[in-house]
Order: sequence, then C-alpha cells, then structure tokens
Amino acid sequence: MGILSLLLWTPAVGVLVLVFLSNQHTVLIRWISQILTGYTFVLSCVIVAHYNQHDANLQFTEYYPLNPVLGSAYALGVDGLSLPLLVLATLLSSIAVLASFSINSSIKGYHICLLLLEFGMLGVFLAQDWALFYIFWEVTLIPLFFLIDRWGGARRHAASLNFVLYTMGGSIFMLLSLLAISQYDLQQSGSLMTSMHQAAQGMPRMEQVLVLLGFIIGFGVKMPIFPLHGWLPLAHVEAPSPISILLSGILLKMGAYGLLRAVVMLPEATLLLQPMLTFLALFGMLYGGLLAWRQSDLKAMIAYSSVSHMGIVLLGIASLNEMGITGAVLQMTAHGLIAGALFLLVGLLYERTHTRNIQDYSSLVQVMPRFAVFMTLTLLAAMGLPGSIGFVAELHTLSGGFQQWGGLMVFFSLSILICASYALRTMGLLFTGPVKPQMQQIADLNNFELIAAAILVVAIVGFGLIPAPLIDLSATSITQLNDVIQKRM
Repeated sequence: MGILSLLLWTPAVGVLVLVFLSNQHTVLIRWISQILTGYTFVLSCVIVAHYNQHDANLQFTEYYPLNPVLGSAYALGVDGLSLPLLVLATLLSSIAVLASFSINSSIKGYHICLLLLEFGMLGVFLAQDWALFYIFWEVTLIPLFFLIDRWGGARRHAASLNFVLYTMGGSIFMLLSLLAISQYDLQQSGSLMTSMHQAAQGMPRMEQVLVLLGFIIGFGVKMPIFPLHGWLPLAHVEAPSPISILLSGILLKMGAYGLLRAVVMLPEATLLLQPMLTFLALFGMLYGGLLAWRQSDLKAMIAYSSVSHMGIVLLGIASLNEMGITGAVLQMTAHGLIAGALFLLVGLLYERTHTRNIQDYSSLVQVMPRFAVFMTLTLLAAMGLPGSIGFVAELHTLSGGFQQWGGLMVFFSLSILICASYALRTMGLLFTGPVKPQMQQIADLNNFELIAAAILVVAIVGFGLIPAPLIDLSATSITQLNDVIQKRM
C-alpha cells in the first residue's frame, strides 16, 4: 500500500473501529478520532517533506485499473494544486475533532460521520480519475447531511435539506458534463482524468462551452458562486461550529479545486465565458461583503464573507494567467485557515455565552485576553492586512486581474474596503466599551482551545511573513497548467 492509500483509508479504518465500540466509551471514541485525524495530518506532512516541488508531474502515484472498458481506475496522485489543500484538510479535520469535545449527544455517531467526511474530502484531492473523483464528491454529502441535521441548531432540518438539494442539483450538471466528454473516443492509456483532458481537445467549440457551463454550475454550487450560494448562510449558521470549520475551510475549496481542473481541461471555452466569470466574481465579492457588513450574527457574517472571499478565487481562475491562478491557489489556503480560525473562535465564544449576536458583547479583551488576541489577528488577516497570508493571496490575485482587465480592479479594491469595514466594526463591538454584567465571568480559552487556535493563527501569520515555501510548493504545477492554457487559447 502506497502512502497516499494509507492516508486516504486511515479515516475509513477509524470508522470501522468506532462502529464496533460501545456508545458508553465516549472518552475512547474521542481519543481514537483525535489520534487518527492527527495521524493523517502527520502523514500529509511527510508527503510534503518528500514532495519534489521542482517536478510538475503527479507524484506518489498509485494506479489500479477498475473498468478497462470505461478506462476508470483507482488512480491517486498529488501535485502542486492538490497538496496544499490535502494538508489543509487533514489539519482542519484534526482541529475539528479537538473542537468537538463540547458535543455530548450521540458522540459515537458524530465521530463516525466526521471521519467519513474526512475520508471523502481526502479522496477528492487525491483522485486522479474523474469517476473516482465524482464518487468521493458524493460521499461527502452523506455525513454532512447527518452532521447538520442531527447536531445542528434550531433550523438544522431546513439547513441540511437545502445543502443536499443544492449540492445534488449541482452534481447532476457535473455528471452530465462528464458523460458528454466520455462519449468521445478516450485513450486507454493512463487514467480517465488524463483521457478526458485529451478528448476535450477534440470537442466542438460550442459543446465545450456547454460542458464547461455544467462544470461551473456543479462546482459553483459548492464554491459557492453567486447566485448559487443560497444554501451556504443557513448551513453555516445551523451547523455545529466544528463542522462549520470544515464546511468553510475545506468543502468550499473542493468546488474551487474542481473548477480549476475543469478550466485547464477546457481553456478555449473558458476564454469565451471569461466575461461572465469575471462579472460573477466581482459581483460576488461586493455582494458577499455588503451582506456580511449587515449581519449581527457572527456566524452569518463569516458565512457571507466566505462568498466574498471565494469570489477572489473565481477572479484568479478567470484571469487565465499565471499570477492570477497563483493568487487563486493561495487564496484557497488562506481562506481555509482564516475561516477555520474564525469559526473555531466564534464557536468557542458561543459555548460560553450562548449568543452569537454581536450587539450582546463588549470589552471582551478585559475578560478573555487570549481570545481577543487570536480573534483580532484573524480578523486583520481576513481584511488582507500585510503580514498575513490573506494579503499575499489577494495581492497575487489583484496583480493577475490587473494584467488582464486593468482599471476594472477598482471593484476588487472596493470589496477589500467593505471587508475592512465589517472586520473593524466587529473588533470594535467585541473588544471596546464597558464590560456588560453578563459577560464578566466568561472563562478565557483553555489549554486545548489555545493550542487549536494558535496552530491556525501561527500558520496565518507565518505564511504571511514568509510565503515563499507555500508559493514554491505550487509554482511548478501552476506554470505547467498556465502553459497548457496559453497553448490552447
């Protein structure tokens, strides 16, 4: 068994182990889940340590034919696009388990669903076969539905149903696009993903556009792209906070990752649809930012800010140049870390106060100094302050967009100003003014919570100050993808 299979199947083995444990062994269930998710994170770090960042080809590949007639296979591999997201998925999964110690009902079922969700997420980033990719994509729906519906808030049933209906609807369009490509003669060498890239080159231009539209809808729902974002605010607000960490930190990146792969496969169609993608990106950034600014619920604010920040990813992809794509890949990682930290901290605050209304707080810096430091740093990173990974990602995307569209990037700058306004407002309401009587006895972060928050914030600031290792990890792969795009445009 290769290291990628070992990484992929570790959470699945954990699910089998938990199935045979009694519901009464709650402490053992928690620690087994924590150890296994921590082990997957260590494995992903080992892969990074042995990854050759100067080689743009797939590495650590595993290939076992499944259906010779169709050409599908159990094909795994990583490159500079998938590896950062793979590490991010294992890191946030481990932190989500650590943040789940407050879950006190149906603990066994909760951790089984959480490990199954990690299994699906890892499969999406490791799969090098479109059929396998689609299977893992659908696998994530099942545990997420139950995690929201069983352990969510007051409107959890509506939130879980909305999520499933939106995502399944998008998956139908994705499946139709995959079937449309599969009608062409596929090369039987290599994986189905490679074969489909080759087949797409021979498709008529209009058919390429229709296929890409299917991918945009399918991946855009998960990303989410305006106006396909309707499920996101309710799902974020009603999901348990540990699940919101994964939902915003990883699930949205699955959509962006899939769309980037589709754009590389169909660059001619992307060029034709570039004006539409640019409009959706810029409008989504402004729309999400304005709605975030209007929210009084902290989780709703972060949810709408995700629409805005994922618009930056879409803008980088739509630029179809190396600088913009680099910005999109960096923004995926940056937003995963920042949104994960925000949902973690807001969830910990809610456990203590049982309110998410920002108007109920004031001067928390006096009673929760540890929380105040981490929350302030994360909010500053969310607004793209220099010295944070958010700034590095936005600067690359802005540069790539300026190369392509010039003065149109004034709308990008406006969205950054809107983000700064609600981030600064949030800091002001949380940490200034007199201490309210009901907030005087709130406990600060404990040691476990401090470790979880510190890991994310250190990564946010560390990659902001020294971004070269993160940029270099993807640079060669992005250069190769950009060459493919430019040759076929």
